[in-house]
Amino acid sequence: MFSRSVRLFGLLGCMTSILFSNAHAERRGFLETIHRHKTLASTSPGNGDLNPYAIVPVPHDMGILHKDDVLITNFNNINNLQGTGTTIVAYSPQTKNISVFADLPPNLPSCPGGIGLTTALTVLKSGWVIVGSAPSKDGSTRTRGEGCMIVLDANGKLVTTWKGPDISAPWGDIALKDNGDTASLFVSMSGFDLPGPNVLDPTTHYPPILQKATVMRFDLTIPKGQPPAIAHQTVIARGFSARADRDNYLFGPTGLALDDDGTLYVTDGYDNEVTAIDDALHRTNPILRKDDAVGRVITKGGLLNWPLAMMWVPGHHLLIANGRNGQVVEIDPAAKKQIYAQWVDNDQAQQPPGNGDLFGLAMTPDNTGFYYVEDDMNTLNLSAP
Repeated sequence: MFSRSVRLFGLLGCMTSILFSNAHAERRGFLETIHRHKTLASTSPGNGDLNPYAIVPVPHDMGILHKDDVLITNFNNINNLQGTGTTIVAYSPQTKNISVFADLPPNLPSCPGGIGLTTALTVLKSGWVIVGSAPSKDGSTRTRGEGCMIVLDANGKLVTTWKGPDISAPWGDIALKDNGDTASLFVSMSGFDLPGPNVLDPTTHYPPILQKATVMRFDLTIPKGQPPAIAHQTVIARGFSARADRDNYLFGPTGLALDDDGTLYVTDGYDNEVTAIDDALHRTNPILRKDDAVGRVITKGGLLNWPLAMMWVPGHHLLIANGRNGQVVEIDPAAKKQIYAQWVDNDQAQQPPGNGDLFGLAMTPDNTGFYYVEDDMNTLNLSAP
């Protein structure tokens, strides 16, 4: 989304942790083990797609994919228009190369508005790949389409699309409980009634904030050798903030992480908070009470600065990528505490450093480090001990 003419490391210290409370002698979190940050590969394929978003490792060999390959979506096309990227690329840790896994037609008729691949991406144990589209014609929400969910086989071929009145700009990380022949898949929907960024609230003179974003659960059946089918789809939470934005396409709930007890954690970027939705696997109706519509607030403000992607890390903590600076933030959801942040991108070309650069996150297979993207440089990166 942004350009960079220089890379400076040092002013803020790429490996310096910012402590949120007084230091302790014992290790308090995962980020204390992370000391190295390096670029692995460009994520821009031959067609020139830009702006990498989602990162998902492949669980085992399937089709043209190999175990531990890393899939990455691109949200922009070669003209840097948001909501127009059509490719998923695959990074091989063995060869260190990037290849194109899927390249979808920009104007796919079965997906309302066409293709603009988001951070909604997952790989099922059964070998199917599911990705969300939040498309645009001009790079803004002025010409946005409602989008769809897309099912691909393990060779990157289009199998089917899911669309309907409850699907509008599938946006956030896909949280998943995968049982092999069944699965429950969670996605945030952020496009409902969003105008173009030129439509301004007369009071604030910014695009209006709509409390219409939702979290959807898809309960899937996956017959052997057949693509997944929707058995049920349920809106389990509604009322998250969404807003059109000229530079960032839209603001909406982005990070989703499912706990073993069925609690779903969600990052709400515009409200700068993380919430917890109880019993997410079994909710059967939208929660209508305002105090429970988006779940319980776990943490808000502090080190969070437009929280985006989110994932589990060792210690049963959550790691969150900030959208408005180059930090990742570790939190303890049980204690409802922010532990600290670390700069993984302290580029001084952005203000604050790393602003707008981070998005997707994923753990490495050995669970000791993590992948992240710098979407201004169109690169996949690694943070490790």
